[in-house]
Amino acid sequence: MRERIKEILLESIQVKEELLQTKIGQILEISEIIIDALRKNGKLIVFGNGGSAADSQHIAAELVGRFKKDRSALAAIALTTNTSILTSLANDYGYEIVFAKQIEALGQKNDVALGISTSGKAKNVANAIKQAKKMGIKTIALTGGDGGDLSKLADLSLLVPSGVTARIQEAHITIGHIVCELIEQALC
Repeated sequence: MRERIKEILLESIQVKEELLQTKIGQILEISEIIIDALRKNGKLIVFGNGGSAADSQHIAAELVGRFKKDRSALAAIALTTNTSILTSLANDYGYEIVFAKQIEALGQKNDVALGISTSGKAKNVANAIKQAKKMGIKTIALTGGDGGDLSKLADLSLLVPSGVTARIQEAHITIGHIVCELIEQALC
């Protein structure tokens, strides 16, 4: 078991080293897009399934509450938290539109839609990105592997260089934390 623990930690470190070598520019660009939206009284709208739903809620909480600094709340919402909306939309229309309908209802011109999918193959995330683009909302995707269809749809896509879901999720939350820190630094 000790050997397996070492292997897992080294695998995680390798993914982060690859981010360090190749993705700093994209992380900065993501941060700048969100900072610009918040400066224009827009909000960050975040969504994903499973672990990516948890990451969406985590990122929104860091901005509405605080990351490192006591400060005024920053506008962010995770589309994964209202079970009545999620279940009624899934029941009445199908699971593929649970995020797109919420974007339609809540999205505004100066917002940013951030879709998270480890594979990039989540149809409901892709449909929400399409809806956001239709409304003139800037779109960002966090994915992994080859990025799936999602990476081709968003205005900016960051593909974590791994095919292992757990390593991709670890990288996504690290990226989320970096972005939250840069947002706080710029706005507070």
